[in-house]
Amino acid sequence: MTTSHPLTQDELKALVGQAALQYVVPGGIVGVGTGSTVNKFIDALVGMKDQIRGAVSSSVASTERLKALGIPVFDANEVESLAVYIDGADEIDGHGYMVKGGGAALTREKIVAALASRFVCIVDESKLVAALGRFPLPVEVIPMAAHHITRRFAALGGAARVRMKDGQPLLTDNGQQILDVTGLTIADPLAFESEVNQWPGVVTVGVFAHQKASVCLLGTAQGVVKTFTY
Repeated sequence: MTTSHPLTQDELKALVGQAALQYVVPGGIVGVGTGSTVNKFIDALVGMKDQIRGAVSSSVASTERLKALGIPVFDANEVESLAVYIDGADEIDGHGYMVKGGGAALTREKIVAALASRFVCIVDESKLVAALGRFPLPVEVIPMAAHHITRRFAALGGAARVRMKDGQPLLTDNGQQILDVTGLTIADPLAFESEVNQWPGVVTVGVFAHQKASVCLLGTAQGVVKTFTY
């Protein structure tokens, strides 16, 4: 697809949201992520809602949007597996490794991703990076461990801050806090994810390396580009 004017970021998100429909398996249950790009996918999914059984959602916000559009939502405990999980990312590299959690849903996103045989990442081209670390790394933590985990990131050269909302620490759908960490370059995402997830008090780190993307649909000025398939 080509246009006579540059596409806005919102238009790019709509393009990749529509393109992701090709990975939805008719008759099945689709894993649905969280965020502005995923909202475009949910809107597009309405057109084939009669061809699927429903969805498993990674956040309260996505669940509410799906239900409002007439798409049944299953609890993750009600399904054994999913053919596909479709979600965005805050960053993605050329290997399919991602940073996620800008919308504070990283733990539930990782749970739903683990149920899926294929992770389809839908992003605009601004999210493609050579190495993870430009976007502040979200880490969901148990509140009593926040200061301890902040010090551990400082030892790695990172600066961690509790994410705030309306003057108070933001609470996730799980009732926990988010640390956003800057100053890191994540050269080995698999090792980094494994290490940080072992720190006491960490619920989930926002590096998605063990649940990396198998397909990336990238919204570009030239249209949607499929950058890799694993």
